[in-house]
Amino acid sequence: MNIDLIRAAATRLAGHTRVTPLLSSPFLDDIAGRRLFVKAECLQHTGSFKFRGGWSALSALAPKKRKNGVIAFSSGNHAQGVALAAKLHGVPSVIVMPHDAPAVKIANTRAFGAEVILYDRANESREDIGATLAADRGLTLIRPFDEPQVIAGQGTCGLEIAQQAAELDATEAEVLVCCGGGGLTAGIALALAADAPGMRVRPCEPDGFDDVARSLQSGVKQSNRALTGSICDAIVTPSPGDLTLPIMQDHCAAGLVVTDEECLQAIGLAFERLRIVIEPGGAAALAAALFRKDQISSDTVVAVATGGNIDRATFARALALHDVAE
Repeated sequence: MNIDLIRAAATRLAGHTRVTPLLSSPFLDDIAGRRLFVKAECLQHTGSFKFRGGWSALSALAPKKRKNGVIAFSSGNHAQGVALAAKLHGVPSVIVMPHDAPAVKIANTRAFGAEVILYDRANESREDIGATLAADRGLTLIRPFDEPQVIAGQGTCGLEIAQQAAELDATEAEVLVCCGGGGLTAGIALALAADAPGMRVRPCEPDGFDDVARSLQSGVKQSNRALTGSICDAIVTPSPGDLTLPIMQDHCAAGLVVTDEECLQAIGLAFERLRIVIEPGGAAALAAALFRKDQISSDTVVAVATGGNIDRATFARALALHDVAE
């Protein structure tokens, strides 16, 4: 992985992905105790940054190979990103999803034309299911984070942050990224190392599922004991990737850990002050910016709001919690 792959992906993504805005609010600045910008990837196609990686991976395939179709496994956002990218390329897609994924994510993935196969994430291996289907049907497997072209696509978000922040005279900052397997975190870290060396990336995870933070602290890959138990489903993964962890070790500072309730509070505040909708896993970085301010040293922080695919019940819960807090 290198910056050249990310720049090449940016060329292929041009005109197909949205350049998402960098938002701010004086009210959020007050809570964070510093200047805070929110990179609104929840406004990306399919409602998350995952469309970047999906388009990057499909567009990089040889035409004959792409024509046979692709397969991916995901709790929802990678699923939708790959499904839409496949639909726009006119090729079939098969998506392996946990049966307890948010219903809106399953429905949206099917709406993009994908064949959805559900599995039990507590007792079955999505990797094994995906590998078997890929071999049986001649499909190309697009992994959610441990895939060079996916990391490259996600890294284009970092190129945008570097340019947008420079225009706002924010060349030195801590960039907080919601982190599961580390594809987005690694991609942004590589992009910023090249284009904004004054910025340092910090992965953000839910309490109890902080495998990346523990891996960075110990220097050895760590795994989560459970694969369920947090509302932040989008960033609950077994462990960091073999490709992503070394990149994060080279380019990221210590991880930050937040609670589910803090993510819900961040969702309410994002809607109230920025008028954007974020899902729990996509709110971890904003939650860290707002509620872990004693662990942040820079005068400026950028929080990446990675996704907005939230179901109505959870969104209502977040808004109600915010009302109580006020």
